[in-house]
Amino acid sequence: MDPGGLLDACAFPPAGAAADLAVSGGPDSVGLALLALEVGLTVTLHHVDHHARPDSGGDADFVRALGGRLGVTVVVHDVSVPSGPNFEARARAARRAVLPAGALTGHTMDDLAETVLLNVLRGAGLDGLSPMVGDPTKPLLGVRRAALARYVAGHGVEARRDPTNVDPRYRRNRLRHEVLPLLCGVAERDVVPLLARLARLAAEDRRWLEDLAEADQGLALAEADVTELRGWPRARLARWLRARLARADELGEVHPPSEAEVDRAIAVVDGLAVATELSGGRRLARRARHLALEDRSTTLADHE
Repeated sequence: MDPGGLLDACAFPPAGAAADLAVSGGPDSVGLALLALEVGLTVTLHHVDHHARPDSGGDADFVRALGGRLGVTVVVHDVSVPSGPNFEARARAARRAVLPAGALTGHTMDDLAETVLLNVLRGAGLDGLSPMVGDPTKPLLGVRRAALARYVAGHGVEARRDPTNVDPRYRRNRLRHEVLPLLCGVAERDVVPLLARLARLAAEDRRWLEDLAEADQGLALAEADVTELRGWPRARLARWLRARLARADELGEVHPPSEAEVDRAIAVVDGLAVATELSGGRRLARRARHLALEDRSTTLADHE
């Protein structure tokens, strides 16, 4: 049933546990369902129909049929995500809103490598180099996409293919189909395991730093004494400020401050500036020996 030894590379909950699975109908999520059943989980398949393509109903029908074949419950969630800018983020937020908490997804090692590269292009630091690692909702990070597709085909299942996965308008697709093959050619080896290893090592370092900074997490921005903060190593201060100055957008996505914003915030702590403007209409100011984060958009509206 598992000729490639895929189960050894998975990190599923123990046999007998109940699990909700996010199943799009593509080979990765179908493989997730097949492997979850093989390991002995009691599964419910959840399919989110964004109605983003004319044939999206076919995906829902496929997942229903798959559930019938496997003898498991299927729940289809209908959401409406209008086309337009930031579609991927809006679709992701819509999925998260309807899927059960802790639903397992079919992200593979290849997805991990792509996400590391995407985050590098965005200028990420240590946290961005270790995405998804240790996330219990992603049990297939040790599995390669091609091996998973062969496993699905070996079960006689012809998974659905989403044409948007080859659309070059999406940056991830260009990384997948252009950049990663080029990197493999330059390195003369498969770089996906190397990027996955980088993510795991970065995650270990990040966890160690988080343990070191555990006491800092309870220190609120307004409670901190800037004279004490000035004595911190810059890396510690920057990490603390990034956590305090992160903000959630209208879709619930959390965005850390940029490097330039952190630099300006440190200048406020060091007494080189009285205040600085931040994204989202916010302002960080120093009041005597303490910091204050103000919502400038609300303040300005109150004075109009």
